[in-house]
Amino acid sequence: MHFLYKKFEELKNQELYQVLKLRTDVFVVEQNCPYPELDNKDFEAIHVLGLAGSDLVAVARILPPGVSYPEWSFGRIATNYQVRGKGVGRALISHMMDYMLNNHVGANIRISAQSHLEQFYAAYGFRATGKNYLEDGIPHLEMLFVSKSQ
Repeated sequence: MHFLYKKFEELKNQELYQVLKLRTDVFVVEQNCPYPELDNKDFEAIHVLGLAGSDLVAVARILPPGVSYPEWSFGRIATNYQVRGKGVGRALISHMMDYMLNNHVGANIRISAQSHLEQFYAAYGFRATGKNYLEDGIPHLEMLFVSKSQ
């Protein structure tokens, strides 16, 4: 498995289609959550594409400060149902955290996580901020990673 990092304007049409299809398949269809998938944040994002051979099996987007939060952030993390339970999600988060910490030294990272994933993100150093809320009918919580270099 390998990962590509691309700005919006670097995505080829077919890559963009595959990213949006995977996100829609997971969030809208599987999670039965009709919501505005296209939120204009993709234009500012660094898109992370997880590839197994030439197949897109995982996606995420990294958002710079000021887009969602004052800190760096990431979200729209989705994996193809065929690779779930095989460590793809963990590989994606690990690779993305390494990328962010190496390219944005000292940066804190704030995320909006589905509540049932609190322990998953805690394993990467994220801590709940105490802000719990419903987002599109799904319980979420805000989590913060504080860089050790601060």
